[in-house]
Amino acid sequence: MARLLLYQSAALVAGFVIDFFAGDPHFLPHPVVGIGKLISLCDKRLRRGNRSDLWRGAVTVVIVTGLSTAIPAALLFLAWRIHSAAYFVLDSVMCWQLVAARQLVRESRRVQTALEAGDTEAARRAVSMIVGRDTDILDRDGICRAAVETVAENTSDGVIAPLFWMGLFGAAGGFFYKAVNTMDSMIGYRNEKYLYFGRAAARTDDLVNFIPARLSALLMISACPPLGLDAKNAWRVFRRDRRKHASPNSAQTESVCAGALGVRLAGDAVYGGVLRKKEYIGDPRREIEPRDISRAGRLMYAASAAMLLLITLIRTAVILCI
Repeated sequence: MARLLLYQSAALVAGFVIDFFAGDPHFLPHPVVGIGKLISLCDKRLRRGNRSDLWRGAVTVVIVTGLSTAIPAALLFLAWRIHSAAYFVLDSVMCWQLVAARQLVRESRRVQTALEAGDTEAARRAVSMIVGRDTDILDRDGICRAAVETVAENTSDGVIAPLFWMGLFGAAGGFFYKAVNTMDSMIGYRNEKYLYFGRAAARTDDLVNFIPARLSALLMISACPPLGLDAKNAWRVFRRDRRKHASPNSAQTESVCAGALGVRLAGDAVYGGVLRKKEYIGDPRREIEPRDISRAGRLMYAASAAMLLLITLIRTAVILCI
């Protein structure tokens, strides 16, 4: 067991480092695409558009999470039986594919580059790739806020939460999390189409993100001082505004980021032509600017590195105790 934990820890670090330098190359097939196809298949075959979708959606959660966890777990088991080196390579690749830090920073900085060049239309196109709201009506400040918000939210969803679940259960745990998170992004909507069918996916996502979202917020606050950001204000805004979101988890990291940067985030947004009223998060101590996007990215990396260090220390202690 100690030897397996050692290899898992090394693979997790290796995967994070590979992502830092390589991101997600488009020429490589990504497992999340396969998970998405499985969700689409369940949606097509099981959804009926009535209250029976409540249990049909729950069945979908079981099918998608079960297969998404069992397949990588089986592959890793076979690799371990073949050779520990084969296990390490496969586990490292899986961990790399589960962490989305580099791609998030890359996409968000395209928004920043376009804004700094004064090309608002290019910035709208770039931000539309990373947010779900309607972007054609956003002005310069609205584009900045949207980019900073998505970096802040995905600090947990895209990086620290996968690390948390991989820290507990290895790469298979990371795939379990990705399956839940992908289901929420595809069917976890409170609209007429998915009101019943997507409810189980949305509730499961809330549950599996509950601890990681709050841990992410605390790690972001701890990472503020080395980056020259305002940790005291981040803590103050976090305590005040962390519940100002329809999701119980999203505002946890958004509130920290708003406080650390000294800007105001959130507010009303338009999705599919429909205005959604939202509370503001943070205080407008100053106007938001394009450089806040890269500041949010650095905060994400610092908090993620702290999470990786925390996992490594805990696993090392466990290994020494075995």
